[in-house]
Amino acid sequence: MNKVCRWVPEQGVGLEHLELRETEQGMLAAGMVIGSRYASSYGLFYEIELARDWTVRQVRLASPDGARLLLSADGAGRWFDVDGQPLPALDGCIDVDISASCFTNTIPIRRLGEGLRQRQLIDVAFIRIPGMSVEKAEQAYTMAGAPDRYRYEGVSSHFEAMLKVDADGFVTDYPQLFKRIA
Repeated sequence: MNKVCRWVPEQGVGLEHLELRETEQGMLAAGMVIGSRYASSYGLFYEIELARDWTVRQVRLASPDGARLLLSADGAGRWFDVDGQPLPALDGCIDVDISASCFTNTIPIRRLGEGLRQRQLIDVAFIRIPGMSVEKAEQAYTMAGAPDRYRYEGVSSHFEAMLKVDADGFVTDYPQLFKRIA
């Protein structure tokens, strides 16, 4: 699957641009986000390597100020830092959620597929932007009647939203946060 998407925030000014392309091992999602959040401006380049089953294998982040983050995962819930050292605080996380990215909601939707007909609790490696801090967060996804609607729950943060997606599982409307424009 090759795809290009763009989202804008529902409030404030910003943009996310994503290019997803197939690779020999799976897919590479390359994107950038710019905007303002919590009274701070941010810019971020990201690359997420995904296996064919949509499990995250590597996450690379870079900001214009020179900050960098590199995480790798084995697809079975174990994560490693740039030096290959285990990150036990992220044990059990299969997916990644970058707070400023709408795209990262697509990853569990695609990975879990038909399993989302029932509520699925998952742990994600949550990356807070700005700052690039990483923590384990509990989330839930459930297909909401139609195949283009998913209920997202940030269980850890007590947040809920009804996501609308296209036929490929990419978010088109994330009420109060993001709207897809291309």
